[in-house]
Amino acid sequence: MTLLLLEALGALLLLVFIVWWTMFSGRKKGELPDEAEQDKRQGDATRKD
Repeated sequence: MTLLLLEALGALLLLVFIVWWTMFSGRKKGELPDEAEQDKRQGDATRKD
């Protein structure tokens, strides 16, 4: 019984670690914008000028 509880605790800790790692291991300033999104922003900026 104790072995099952330890195994469940280990699995839970592994799950929490994986979630934490994926949430906080990204770029410092966020994701880079896609090329299409950059082109759209540049097109909007040229139309406003």
